[in-house]
Amino acid sequence: MLLDKLEEIENKYNELTKILSDPEIFSDYTKSQKYSKEQADLEEIVQKIREYKKILIGISEAEEILHAGGDDGLKELAEIELEELKEKKPAVESELKLMLVPKDPRDTKNIILEIRAGTGGDEAGLFAADLFRMYSKYAENKRWKVEIMDMSSTGVGGIKEVIASIQGKGAYSRLKYESGTHRVQRVPTTETSGRIHTSAATVAVLPEAEEVDLKINEKDLRVDTYCSSGPGGQGVNTTYSAVRIVHEPTGLIVQCQDSRSQIKNREKAMKVLRSRLYELELESQEKERAQERKSQVGSGDRSERIRTYNFPQNRVTDHRINLTLHKLQSILEGELDELIDSLVIHYQAEKLKEV
Repeated sequence: MLLDKLEEIENKYNELTKILSDPEIFSDYTKSQKYSKEQADLEEIVQKIREYKKILIGISEAEEILHAGGDDGLKELAEIELEELKEKKPAVESELKLMLVPKDPRDTKNIILEIRAGTGGDEAGLFAADLFRMYSKYAENKRWKVEIMDMSSTGVGGIKEVIASIQGKGAYSRLKYESGTHRVQRVPTTETSGRIHTSAATVAVLPEAEEVDLKINEKDLRVDTYCSSGPGGQGVNTTYSAVRIVHEPTGLIVQCQDSRSQIKNREKAMKVLRSRLYELELESQEKERAQERKSQVGSGDRSERIRTYNFPQNRVTDHRINLTLHKLQSILEGELDELIDSLVIHYQAEKLKEV
């Protein structure tokens, strides 16, 4: 089954090579670009297929020498080569299977990150602020750009809600598993009896949709402007720079007051709206593939409790993969790679079962 699939891919690659050598195709820029991209997309896996085939041929030839008898020196060399090739084969096979896992076309996209305080009052707001700082630190480590699009704060240094854009290579591929309910267990600074409180915040990670991904009819939008209430000096509160957009067919409401410019606030609000509508469309498509969705890690269900941050025990537990790490402080400082790597490996393993 695997060999048949590999043969099919290599045949396709060879067919594209033949097409690209045709002078008529070569002189047609549009067709040439199309076929060149198709071939480039197969280049890496075809090289791995050829490496795998060489291993299989090498194993077959070494076994033939051993079965044929004859020269002892030659048999000894064949035994050594056979052992090396059999040791190498599973690793190359695994790499090939991973290459056959369908890639998520959204993995290259930037993201819209939304964090909202949940149950727990002021403590939930403080936790939401901790989560935003954690993701901002992680983005900083990756050299990604973080831009706040809208934020409402609590009076004690917490956050009711924050919406931010994170731009950088692989942002969605790394953070797409963070959507869900995050729970914290700790003793609040206001708690005199030392009792542990449990609070929560929700995180949504949306792939940033571009205009080519989704067309929005301007007639479906109601746009309101008003005076900003956030930081930024007197000018913010005296000009109608804040923007609220209502998408009437879905009832989605987006607002932005981060900039002094009404035009910039509208652009940012449209970016968030486009991404939310894009997510709704994707969710609708995914419902049609319910069985596949069940097998995926991090489906994006925001009601799903995905992780607990326990301060007294210095631990972080991801409930989806039963992973516990006793390094809470370093994780809150943005050192998320160990958690994310574990989720990616689990996700790939689930996909490999389908392959």
